[in-house]
Amino acid sequence: MAETASHMPNFTKSDLPPRVTAADLERPSRYTEEALARHKREGLDLAIRARWIALAVIAVMLPFLVADISVLYFHGLLVLLAINGCAMWRVGRVGRSGAELALIFVDLLLMTVALALPNPFAPQDWPTAMSFEFGNFVYFFVILAGGTLAYSWRTILAIGNWTAALWLAAAGLVWYFGRTIQDLTDAAAAAFGADADLLQRMDPNLVNFDIRVQEVVVFLIVAATLAISVRRFNRLLLDNAALERERANLSRYFSPNVVDQLSKNDEPLKQIRTHDVAVLFVDIVGFTQIAGDRHPEAVITLLRGFHQRMEAEVFRHHGTLDKYLGDGLMATFGTPFAGDRDAMNALACAQAMIGAMAGWNADRAAAGEDPIRISIGLHFGPVVVGDIGANRLEYAVIGNTVNVASRLEKLTRTMEATLVVSDHLRGEVLKTDGADGAITAALQPRGAQAIRGLDRPVEVWSV
Repeated sequence: MAETASHMPNFTKSDLPPRVTAADLERPSRYTEEALARHKREGLDLAIRARWIALAVIAVMLPFLVADISVLYFHGLLVLLAINGCAMWRVGRVGRSGAELALIFVDLLLMTVALALPNPFAPQDWPTAMSFEFGNFVYFFVILAGGTLAYSWRTILAIGNWTAALWLAAAGLVWYFGRTIQDLTDAAAAAFGADADLLQRMDPNLVNFDIRVQEVVVFLIVAATLAISVRRFNRLLLDNAALERERANLSRYFSPNVVDQLSKNDEPLKQIRTHDVAVLFVDIVGFTQIAGDRHPEAVITLLRGFHQRMEAEVFRHHGTLDKYLGDGLMATFGTPFAGDRDAMNALACAQAMIGAMAGWNADRAAAGEDPIRISIGLHFGPVVVGDIGANRLEYAVIGNTVNVASRLEKLTRTMEATLVVSDHLRGEVLKTDGADGAITAALQPRGAQAIRGLDRPVEVWSV
């Protein structure tokens, strides 16, 4: 066993995800794709609710503005907008979606028809251009605001550009094909002819393109501002996804409570420190013989089942998975930060591993498979922890404590024991659990044992 046991051998700074750049918006990773998909679905859910609320409010308001039966025409258009919103909710997804863009365009087209063209059922016989005089363009902002909940910044810009194009096109069509009443223009000229600017504003036959252009320019400015805000939000979302990826990588090696502590602690892991740590080695006894007559895929399946159960117990007992060792693994308790219960957690983990293997062997026996025996070595003592390496850094646990724990695991063969614990670790457990603690009751004294690399024998206990 080498004197230096590296902590997280495959988890180095070069493996950590870089901070999100603009290119990530175009080539998101699996984690960012999942985050964007989740955001998209949540946004669509919010957008459909917001749309229904907005349409309901408008439906209640309309009878006060249009106090005749012709209001049903606008209510019918509101129903179409609600149906179209449901369709967008169903087809919406992350990335470019032709169906979703087409439905957004239909949304804007319905709004343009409803706001720029006269109600065909209205009793008033007015010039077509009068439709622009009611300030109806503000309703487009409802669609724009709802779009920010679920769409990308490019789609927000598309909403702005399409709205501007449709509104100006509608104004042009009304100007060219719309119905005019010359008598109204003559009456306005008779009343305001002395003031040309006032006459232009009061003539009911005029489309007033300067106002229409002003409307779309303001709308485009708002759309561009919202698009920038949505893009910034997406960057923050991707940054958060990158942090979640870092936490996911950490959770492969540290227990959840340690991951939480690391994510909140400003002190870098690379700071070198010395403190006492409990070290655990676990191995499959006779693995070479077990694997010798098995298919390679069956061997890998067996190892995965073993590692899964052992890893679960390490994390459940607040330990750190240092590394896999073929048919075994090394775990530490008290890294990266020491605690008062590290030795007790290590011993409890070892006993839980024995219990997990008993349950697994029962399942294997029911399936007609041979049982699997394991051996565990535990030691507690001082180590040095910190980054090692030059260009490629690894967080390492360094010290003779690691060697002793490994050799105690090897000692289980000659002692015909499943678990061998150093007296030092047992003493630390007794400080926490007391002399009558149940956790140490199963340990049997085995006397002083010579450990290679140590000048003095080590008192050990075994199960």
